Amino acid sequence: MSTVEASAAASPQTGMRVRVQKFGTALSNMVMPNIGAFIAWGLITALFIEQGWLQAIFAGLRDPDGWVAKIGGWGAYDGAGIVGPMISYLLPLLIGYTGGRMVHGNRGAVVGAIATMGVVAGADVPMFMGAMIMGPLGGWAMKKLDALWEGKIRPGFEMLVDNFSAGILGMILAIFGFFGIGPIVSSFTRLAGNAVDFLVDNNLLPLTSILIEPAKVLFLNNAINHGVLTPLGTTQALETGKSVLFLLEANPGPGLGLLLAYTFFGRGVARASAPGAAIIQFFGGIHEIYFPYVLMKPKLIIATILGGMTGVFINVLFGSGLRAPAAPGSIIAVYAQTAGGSFLGVTLSVFGAAAVSFLVAAFLLKTDKATDEPDLAAATASMESMKGKKSSVASALVRAGNGPIKTIVFACDAGMGSSAMGASVLRKKIQQAGFGDVKVTNSAISNLTDTYDLVVSHRNLTDRATQKTGSAVHVSVDDFMSSPRYDEIVEQLRQANGGATSDVAAPAVEQASAAGGDALPVGSIVLNGTGTSAAQAIDEAGSLLVAAGAVEPSYIGAMHEREKSVSTYMGNGLAIPHGTNEAKTAIRRTGISFVRYPDPIDWNGKPAEFVVGIAGAGDDHMALLTRIAHVFLDKDRVAQLRAATTAEEIQAVLNAGE
Repeated sequence: MSTVEASAAASPQTGMRVRVQKFGTALSNMVMPNIGAFIAWGLITALFIEQGWLQAIFAGLRDPDGWVAKIGGWGAYDGAGIVGPMISYLLPLLIGYTGGRMVHGNRGAVVGAIATMGVVAGADVPMFMGAMIMGPLGGWAMKKLDALWEGKIRPGFEMLVDNFSAGILGMILAIFGFFGIGPIVSSFTRLAGNAVDFLVDNNLLPLTSILIEPAKVLFLNNAINHGVLTPLGTTQALETGKSVLFLLEANPGPGLGLLLAYTFFGRGVARASAPGAAIIQFFGGIHEIYFPYVLMKPKLIIATILGGMTGVFINVLFGSGLRAPAAPGSIIAVYAQTAGGSFLGVTLSVFGAAAVSFLVAAFLLKTDKATDEPDLAAATASMESMKGKKSSVASALVRAGNGPIKTIVFACDAGMGSSAMGASVLRKKIQQAGFGDVKVTNSAISNLTDTYDLVVSHRNLTDRATQKTGSAVHVSVDDFMSSPRYDEIVEQLRQANGGATSDVAAPAVEQASAAGGDALPVGSIVLNGTGTSAAQAIDEAGSLLVAAGAVEPSYIGAMHEREKSVSTYMGNGLAIPHGTNEAKTAIRRTGISFVRYPDPIDWNGKPAEFVVGIAGAGDDHMALLTRIAHVFLDKDRVAQLRAATTAEEIQAVLNAGE
């Protein structure tokens, strides 16, 4: 078969795998943000139900009206106490709300929760699967309905239409869920539960590892774990106080054994990095960190399968299980959810799985005839390709910040002011240093994706940026215009990229000779500002934007809100107040205002002599912002701004070529 034929034959299978991965990721994204609620329910269950820890402590106090009984409600699903309502109402509604929000923001979340209530009320089992259906369905339906009359509602009627459309749609979907989806999901849950009971009764449950362990490496586990095992396990735990299903995928033993085998019998980078990976996997619960080690030598999947089967067999043998999902799959999370009387079985299942996985993997590594050192970087890249995004933990083991830096993003809260000017200054330094092939962009933190090599942000925003781009190198700055960290970044480029490259043409935003010039008309320039504080200066700059028709009056409030999070002082006497990312809907068109103050204003302890108000509707203001940044890096031009006697002179200085 030719390569083309092979690719064509493989493409349907690959496409199916990708679709299953996306489906599993969607399920995971609905469950994972609410794991805290699952943990809370698991702890309350462990403490207060009839077989709980506090019941054992107060064994002599069997008064059904006691406080322990009232909280637990001695019935698994009778709705008494806290345990029953949490599992039957709170957890499904949280999943439905999250699913709706994923599709259509807060409006989708509300309708998703209403729709979920329909399946919850119409079912006799915890309705997690129903919530995973109705939540996104509610968000999708609301999104489509909103699109029908977007921009067609007369002013003053927006709230009326929004509220009634969400309420009516929620009612319809709740009824549909009650009579349609609820009974179907209930039947499927009972059918799947019977299948699990069959596997348990016939001692076949360990065979599930043949499916689960390869699925983990291919990132198909989320569809199995969150779509099937968590709902079934929760139903089982509700009836018996524990479930072995929670440990089918979360057991950290197989991955630990594999990584220990690499530690003792591997070669090269794989052996050197395996001990660190083992700590992250076992205690941090990040199982994906061992996936590249399997992909380097696919036959090692046998070790994880046999290890997984061993763990399941021991749990079945001892009748052990967890009260709630252990997420992430850390030994700490596993013990936190272990049911009373199951600690011995769970412990033996984890370390038994690790032992078998270690022995099998060690044998396969020792008998491996390959002489080439396994390529961990290539395996990690393969894993990230299957996953569809970078893996921060796996990439850290092979890159450790020493790989070539090709993409840099300057991130701020709104992505229209501070980040644009900071990126312009940094881009110029990098190009002057000869790294013309390094791409420097700017972005709002909320829009970041984990695809950048280096992220620059204000020190107060770095934690947020790190959450969005965990695999990147992060640099924190205080001064956007003349931070010494920019020189450090240039030096880091020299070390990471192996020397400078020849200059290339500057980005179009740098070259546009007058692009964005209309954003700063003469009428938006004030030579002598009257404000005496940062708040008054923001009002003055914002009022000029409103007067120019660039923004709605509400935008000024968003400028004050933005200033509360991180100062917009850029350095060199310049402040650039602008609105939050959420306030972009209040921007009618791109606009910039300029206010000069004879007496510098105290801007959070820094002297601000020039205040530039910004409202960026798109990218057409970037060229002017770039010019402003370059002006304030030049002392002679700053002196010209101070000496200017007319608005036209100010405009000319800001629009002048470099």
